[in-house]
Amino acid sequence: MKTRVPSFILLLLSTSLAFSQSPAYQQQKAEKIAEGSVFTKIINRELPATIVYEDEEIIAFVPLREQAPVHLLIVPKKEIHTLNDATEDDALLLGKMLLVAQKLAKENGIAETGYRICINTNEDAGQSVFHIHMHLLGGRKLGPMVSQDEE
Repeated sequence: MKTRVPSFILLLLSTSLAFSQSPAYQQQKAEKIAEGSVFTKIINRELPATIVYEDEEIIAFVPLREQAPVHLLIVPKKEIHTLNDATEDDALLLGKMLLVAQKLAKENGIAETGYRICINTNEDAGQSVFHIHMHLLGGRKLGPMVSQDEE
């Protein structure tokens, strides 16, 4: 007797496979996590950076590849690999990152004209450093966050 798998289960299985990380990305991610975050190395002063803000919990600095006239990375000193790994215990820290972004936007003269804050999480968003960090971007009109092409 043949057992029939209900079609909704097949749909769920195929959907979860379609939305999982590629094997190459999973391997790259595991290797980068094992070797330690470049941001932790900056925090520990093992790598140089142009630091624009620092307190006990957060550091902010200019990235190597600036994508706007004002582009800063706001990084918690606690190493959390992705936003998916954050817990309720991290809520105050994550909120503080937003307030640091606000402060830096004011200091850099973009608070009134406008700025973008962004946290990339995993493969489809292009996360390449597995230590959560917030991008603060501004200083010019920023394009759409994703393609606005009509389908």
